[in-house]
Amino acid sequence: MSAYKIAMLDESSTECAITHVLAAPEVARLHLRTRILVLAANGIPLLHAIIIGAAFLLPVNWIARAGMAMALLYLAPPLLSRTIRVVSQVQEGRTEFGGRNFVRWWCLLQLQGIFNRFPAFEEFLRIVPGLYSLWLRLWGAKIGRLTYWAPGTAILDRSFIEIGDDVVFGAGVRLNPHVLARNEAGKNELLLATIKIGAGAIIGGYSLLTAGTEIPAGESTRAHLLSPPFTLWKNGKRINKQTRETNNRPA
Repeated sequence: MSAYKIAMLDESSTECAITHVLAAPEVARLHLRTRILVLAANGIPLLHAIIIGAAFLLPVNWIARAGMAMALLYLAPPLLSRTIRVVSQVQEGRTEFGGRNFVRWWCLLQLQGIFNRFPAFEEFLRIVPGLYSLWLRLWGAKIGRLTYWAPGTAILDRSFIEIGDDVVFGAGVRLNPHVLARNEAGKNELLLATIKIGAGAIIGGYSLLTAGTEIPAGESTRAHLLSPPFTLWKNGKRINKQTRETNNRPA
């Protein structure tokens, strides 16, 4: 199996597969400051949960407490994420493991941690038509009208998806705009790229779309589709499998 496939299969677990890399020997070669930043960022989901819980202790009525908790749960992370992307300019493409761009992206991922670990929070939003798509737009995603999100749809990097109008997702579809792979030098690197799905496309149930995957408008993919990074699908076939990410490697 190629490095892409290995990383892609690792990503299919409920937890973000990147955590296994942090235990690898390569982490010992990271600068101390980088290790501290990465480990500190790991506490973001817990801090988020604590802040939400603290809202229920405010000296106001229960309606205000519930409203504050909901705002902290659903609004604070996407707004912070958009701010980080604007200020730090997280770049897509190949990213050096442990580099500054990697750390910025890692912080973005941790802001989504509570939703990745507790998918029910997102399923709740999908009950109201259009609400989930609106919420994804807060993260910076581009979502067209009348998108159907079937139960079990999972997205790891909510800022890096681009969906056209009238797109239908089958049950259990996973969108993973990032994967880990080993480059030709044998070093780990992050592949981060927007997943793009054209208008009117139908994504078969329990499919896994990874970094840079493109599904053209009107395409209907089979169930259990496994899409390697930077793959273009047409007429049910993989017609283009080339690395189209930029060659720039952020520091």
